[in-house]
Amino acid sequence: MTIRKIEHIGIRVTALEDSIEFYERVIGLKLLHIIGEVEDELRLAFLAFPGQENVEIELIYVRGGEALPSEGRVHHIAFTVSHIEEEYKRIAELGLSGMDPEIRAIPNGSRLFFFNGPDGERIEFFEPVHLA
Repeated sequence: MTIRKIEHIGIRVTALEDSIEFYERVIGLKLLHIIGEVEDELRLAFLAFPGQENVEIELIYVRGGEALPSEGRVHHIAFTVSHIEEEYKRIAELGLSGMDPEIRAIPNGSRLFFFNGPDGERIEFFEPVHLA
């Protein structure tokens, strides 16, 4: 096989600038570049973690939103965290919707919680057992 890595994960958004601000402020990603001008029908924004630009999040804005069906939205995006209790407290203080009522553990000892992004996309913060 010639497949080498995940290139990017695309998320359909309704307000590009609001979503860029959310992913920068809440997740810690940085904006790499935007394709398209404000008046264009299609605009794409690419974000990545500083120093880890080999995997990107692509925010997809289509004026009117009808070109992309809602079932095409990614179910959730998981981000590795350390100190999950601190992250849970930080996210809870932001008052974001869809926040899990508590940190959950899975059978292998890893822990996680979910919350919603600005367009209802599910975001998971995941602390693998080896980081706990």
